[in-house]
Amino acid sequence: MSEAIEVQSSPEATNPFALSIKGIDLHYGAAQALRNISLDVETQKITCVLGRNGVGKSSMLRAIVGQHPVSKGRILLDGADVTKAPPYARAGRGIAYVPQGREIFPQLTVRENLEVGFARLPRKQKFIEEEIFELFPILKDMLSRRGGDLSGGQQQQLAIGRALVTRPAILVLDEPTEGIQPSIIKDIGRAITYLKQEKGMAILLVEQYLDFCRELADVVHIMDRGEIVHSGPAEDLDKPHVRHHLTV
Repeated sequence: MSEAIEVQSSPEATNPFALSIKGIDLHYGAAQALRNISLDVETQKITCVLGRNGVGKSSMLRAIVGQHPVSKGRILLDGADVTKAPPYARAGRGIAYVPQGREIFPQLTVRENLEVGFARLPRKQKFIEEEIFELFPILKDMLSRRGGDLSGGQQQQLAIGRALVTRPAILVLDEPTEGIQPSIIKDIGRAITYLKQEKGMAILLVEQYLDFCRELADVVHIMDRGEIVHSGPAEDLDKPHVRHHLTV
């Protein structure tokens, strides 16, 4: 089936949200991982999803980027229904994914890892924008180093840089602070804020680091047992009844 058929136009094309998830369920065989998940990710806003381990946060992201089919509901990118579209079609509509664990290519150089992002770009755009090196200067210093030789924090910067090479409108990040030293967490936070404010990106961030979300997020959603149990502004994270959902 062609991309033109799989990515259908929608009467909601005027939707102000870059990404809308409407009542999705997701199953792994007989096990249900997501139940009636709905949320919106707005342009020039950071939307953070929090929750304990195993509540379905990564499953939700895999559904959004097309790595796992949903059992029910719809996923809209800029008003277009992409629920049945493959990952490459969603990438073609401007969504970029930084997975948990980074998934860089350890045997490729930093430059080659970044150039992987060229795949969806027209020939005239197949270059690494200098802005990426301004956000993450260490990448420019290590272009000839193998990805596997980088520290965990440097690999995370590389994974984000690779996503930015695709010139996305929507950036989806799965726990970018996991196992990262504090100084690099601050660098990543500054980069995310810049992408929101200066590039106008819609950013969906899954995290467990509460302070990171409190500092960056405009909107927060909290998940528990495959469902969203709270939605509201980032200031809600200081309320005891909201924090209760995040305690072990």
